Amino acid sequence: MNNIYNFSAGPSMLPIAVMKKAHQDFRNWCNLGSSVLEISHRSKEFLELVKNSKNDLRELLNIPNNYKILFCHGGARGQFSAIPMNLTKKKNQVDYICSGYWSKKAAEEAQKYCRTNIINVVQKINNVKYILPYQQWNINSNTDYIHYCPNETIEGIAIYEEPVFKNKNIIGDFSSTLLSRVIDISKYALIYASAQKNIGASGITIIIVNKKFLNKSNKLVPSILNYKIMYDNNSLFNTPTNFSWYLSSLIFKWLKKIGGVHKIEEINQEKSKLLYQIIDSSNFYKNFIHEKNRSQMNIVFELKNEFLNNLFIKEAQLNNLYALKNHKIAGGIRASIYNAMPLKGIKKLVKFMLYFKKKHS
Repeated sequence: MNNIYNFSAGPSMLPIAVMKKAHQDFRNWCNLGSSVLEISHRSKEFLELVKNSKNDLRELLNIPNNYKILFCHGGARGQFSAIPMNLTKKKNQVDYICSGYWSKKAAEEAQKYCRTNIINVVQKINNVKYILPYQQWNINSNTDYIHYCPNETIEGIAIYEEPVFKNKNIIGDFSSTLLSRVIDISKYALIYASAQKNIGASGITIIIVNKKFLNKSNKLVPSILNYKIMYDNNSLFNTPTNFSWYLSSLIFKWLKKIGGVHKIEEINQEKSKLLYQIIDSSNFYKNFIHEKNRSQMNIVFELKNEFLNNLFIKEAQLNNLYALKNHKIAGGIRASIYNAMPLKGIKKLVKFMLYFKKKHS
């Protein structure tokens, strides 16, 4: 387990300390003689976990008191539908900033529920992609909200500016960003994140929403997607994914123990810097994202032909460097280095990249 480094984009690797704790608890959680998988979500023990997990997350992200935390079903794709259903009406206008695959998918889903203006913000100079500054986004004056994705996992492109538009509601898909770096929650009407990147296991999605938006939902929104109903029921409107919630709670405590979001951001910057230095130091590895928009979570690169790309992936796996193949729509190589990826894993990948370059140059 310690010798294999999993670069999967999601579900991604979990911290070793969290895995060990989960293993210890699996058959006897809270001295109940059973697993957290087997107990009622309305038991006093699980309700205590619910309370503590929300408090820990609020502390980690410095979430203001007027923002509420929901633990929901359906992954980020579920929120692609839930957001327009909860926050707008069919005739109303919304703006979707398109910077890659996932923001495009969110926009396509929103088109089912409201008038959706899709704004492409990706530009290219000399085959290098970059994101337009948010001041140049062509936002509609009467938009209900502006949706964007600060990190596109497939393209490896990121938006580090936190957009600010006067009297406009900003919504962010932080699925691959939440807890990886410091953000200002107060700038957003709502942010959401599926768990299987930096938060825990798949099956649960975190919503952080300004309380004033909880009453916007109309009664046609399915109850399981209705933010007001989920809030009124403490996110326990129906049986949650107990184990995913439990793992998330362990991740929060692990992050607090190692120094919080400020500390993990420093570590993530160091990890990504090491990989980009190797890519930029020669013509053997190529990345086509402008430095200001390079993802710290998903480092994408390619070699001079598909044969070498595939050979790299195959030989890397033989060296216990797992899941480096990028999504099929993009091709090439992708190292997803979320919070749980230790610096040792990055150094091992760097060592292999130098070896592979020397062998095949």
